Amino acid sequence: MISITSKEFEQLTAYIKDNYGIHLKNEKRALVVGRLHNVLLQNKFNNFSEYYQYIISDKTGNAAATLINKITTNHTYFMREADHFIYFRDKVLPYLKNSVKEKDLRIWSAGCSTGEEPYTLAMLIDEFFGRDKAQWNTKILATDISGRVLEKASKAIYCNDSIKNLSPYWRLNYFKKLDSENLTLVDRIRDEVIYRRFNLMDTVFPFKRKFQAIFCRNVMIYFDSQTKSKLTEKFYNCLEYGGYLFIGHSESVNREESSFRYVMPAVYRKDLKG
Repeated sequence: MISITSKEFEQLTAYIKDNYGIHLKNEKRALVVGRLHNVLLQNKFNNFSEYYQYIISDKTGNAAATLINKITTNHTYFMREADHFIYFRDKVLPYLKNSVKEKDLRIWSAGCSTGEEPYTLAMLIDEFFGRDKAQWNTKILATDISGRVLEKASKAIYCNDSIKNLSPYWRLNYFKKLDSENLTLVDRIRDEVIYRRFNLMDTVFPFKRKFQAIFCRNVMIYFDSQTKSKLTEKFYNCLEYGGYLFIGHSESVNREESSFRYVMPAVYRKDLKG
């Protein structure tokens, strides 16, 4: 195993934090070495200093993409933190149905991982609107920094065990069997989600229109307080008045610094104007 010196660890983690917002503390040294060891071997680097120089000199961006794919943890499942989805179904969707003009829903799943979250939202929206859904634009934007998980998400293939928390109605109506172990989502749900690679640390968010709901759950646990505050402010500015922000239950918004109003655990709202 190639070891990493304190200087090399500080250099590499500073690069990760500056470019991706992920704050890796010293106790993560073993994790960093373990996940990157094969990358160093495959590229025949003798140490992490050589690897760092390779990353910063690579103009294609492939080296940095491999780094972030290795470092990030993408653990999720359908209906994770189910109370959020219940609130979205029972409170947010009725509000949007009665208030949104031009029948244009704009929902963003930021840090979407392998797609379980945005597909769950798509199924909720499909069930909620029923026959009226054809009158609405209900496309969901789903973004992640990892190209690897976006590729998996776009395929929409999941094992039997991953959908065990879903209702029999959803399993029957929204999935079709591929083989004895795997299923895929039906096209009408799969096509509802638009996947894009996106770095939440970008200075400017390029969205032309504001969202009515943003889901960014279990992403900010990797950020320090300053980075979280800046990102929360950007989310606030990206939301319509009356829009909702959903974060992970292990996360929180500093209500003294933020303009968001607390609604329930891990749910915040940008109050209606006036």
